[in-house]
Amino acid sequence: MAYNVKEVVADKPSRFTSGHRMCAGCGAPPVARMILRALKPEDHAVIANATGCMEVSSFIYPYTAWTDSYIHTAFECAGATLSGVEAAYKSMKKQGKLPDDEHTKFIAFGGDGGTYDIGIQSLSGAMERGHDMTYVCYDNGAYMNTGIQRSSATPKFADTTTSPAGSVIPGKMQSRKDLTEIMEAHHLPYVAQTAAYLNFKDLYEKAEKAIYTEGPTFLNVLAPCPRGWGYPTEDLMQINKLAVETCYWPLYEIENGKYKINYKPAKKLPVEEFLKPQRRFKHLFKPGNEWMIEEFQNEVDRRWEALLKLEEMSNKE
Repeated sequence: MAYNVKEVVADKPSRFTSGHRMCAGCGAPPVARMILRALKPEDHAVIANATGCMEVSSFIYPYTAWTDSYIHTAFECAGATLSGVEAAYKSMKKQGKLPDDEHTKFIAFGGDGGTYDIGIQSLSGAMERGHDMTYVCYDNGAYMNTGIQRSSATPKFADTTTSPAGSVIPGKMQSRKDLTEIMEAHHLPYVAQTAAYLNFKDLYEKAEKAIYTEGPTFLNVLAPCPRGWGYPTEDLMQINKLAVETCYWPLYEIENGKYKINYKPAKKLPVEEFLKPQRRFKHLFKPGNEWMIEEFQNEVDRRWEALLKLEEMSNKE
């Protein structure tokens, strides 16, 4: 089931409203707004939000940017909190305390710090238990809310406050974790990686599919950060575009084990086009540091080729 994006989506009321206090140029608000727009107008949602940029900026008591039921939960607990709510909802329906025709969807939001790292235990548990919920990671590649510290989602060589680029180390020394593939290893019915690109179509359609697929589903969404990445606020969508067109952030989905790459650039751009506009990578372009760009490119190429092979192999079975 898919809505006519032009005629229906634009007419839907925003369930993540204006007036929040996220930074100008932040990638998270358009992600949250579009994902919630994928809900059917008649459906209610319960949102669990781990501590992080989105939570502290969108729910400052007594004000909220969320029009659905909302639970602020601890950094590490979004998966556990929402799975408990979903289990309680099922129990109340069985007991006749909720009408059979009531439809509630359960959606968790967490940043990469609260998902890749601190919250991965509760996320993994919720997914393994099979709760009917969607977990959304808005990936901005560091602990932005607490001072731009590196996370396991931070790309190699990025300059952060805990992996500062200087004479001792050239930024973060480890490769970024591939959480999308970790979630696929849980054998979920639907896993997808997306971004606010291609007129939001990819993001919207994957959100709709995730929310309305029965069982545990996972979305990993790129959410650039102007403070941590160091780009002009007006360049948010350009950064999203470059991440996709260089294949740093491929758009793909996995449905019942079948891989589908949703966008293959006609001409894959060199990754330096994505790196150059960001202050966190400025040291890569100093004379003598060309090897870092080459290593970064090699890793992007290797992961892209591996993804192409996974798509080919899964569709032969």
